[in-house]
Amino acid sequence: MLVGRRSVMPKLLFARPPADTDEERKIRKLAGSRHAPGDWIMRAKMIVASWDGERTSVIAAQLGCHMQTVRERLVRFNAEGVDGLGDLPGAGRKRRITERERGRIIALARSDPPGRPVRDDAGGLAAADEHGPPQWTLNSLTEAAQAEGIDVHRSQVRRILLAEKVRWRHTRSWVHSEDPDFAPKGRRSSSSTPIRRSGPR
Repeated sequence: MLVGRRSVMPKLLFARPPADTDEERKIRKLAGSRHAPGDWIMRAKMIVASWDGERTSVIAAQLGCHMQTVRERLVRFNAEGVDGLGDLPGAGRKRRITERERGRIIALARSDPPGRPVRDDAGGLAAADEHGPPQWTLNSLTEAAQAEGIDVHRSQVRRILLAEKVRWRHTRSWVHSEDPDFAPKGRRSSSSTPIRRSGPR
């Protein structure tokens, strides 16, 4: 007598409930983001879909990935929380900067460049660092951030500033001086312009 084998169904796997409202807010915000790294957005969408009751097979079909990928990500999230959305060490991707480092980059872009001349009490112009950049550019911001120990690349700086709508280019303004020998830069009137003289013809 043959004994039929009982098929073993895979255990249903879901993301654990949010640890608190802050964790839920972060993941739902990340899932709807347009500026965060694409892999983080997709993984956050997996968690949100699981919270909404979707099975791993449905989530995989919606996001166009393998069901095992969804299962692995849910397992990591259940064990590590938000950190489980990132890559494992040694995965070959650039390290994601922290929120503190991100805030420092934004603060740099909003600050006065060290090479920009500033008028002192005596009316003279002097820069805090004569060798520093007179105005911020993506390159100079990246170099300044790296000088503070932040491992960031130019493309990352650009994405951060665009996401926060921070302008790093400033319109140049002409410097005004009380010095009579100071010749202001600007468009001069044409020498061919006739000069009107007052008095009777």
